[in-house]
Amino acid sequence: MKKIGIMMLCLALSPLAYANEPYTPGYTACMEEAGGVTVDMIDCIAEELETQDARLNGAYQALRGELSEQRRQSLLQAQRLWIQYRDANCQFYATAGGTLARVSANECMLRETAERAQELDAMGGF
Repeated sequence: MKKIGIMMLCLALSPLAYANEPYTPGYTACMEEAGGVTVDMIDCIAEELETQDARLNGAYQALRGELSEQRRQSLLQAQRLWIQYRDANCQFYATAGGTLARVSANECMLRETAERAQELDAMGGF
């Protein structure tokens, strides 16, 4: 029963479950290779988070360059508040206890970062 639960979690955390999110193909392969092993899953998530964080920073900088000074300040304030929200929300997952809580918290950081990068990409020319 425990193995089925872990496999269900792997499927839920898989990028296939988030078809609209821009995870890399390498992330999918890494998660499949992890086979439900917590430490390997966390390593996969950490690697993809680096990629998505770089994408987020690039999208943020590109958008900033298109905005007036007043809108740049609004974007900065919104980004700071978004980071506070993301960190607090994902920390909530971590407090559930157990090793799967670590996976869920890390996956939350990845998901939220990828979604924000996608959102900022879409705002270009706004």
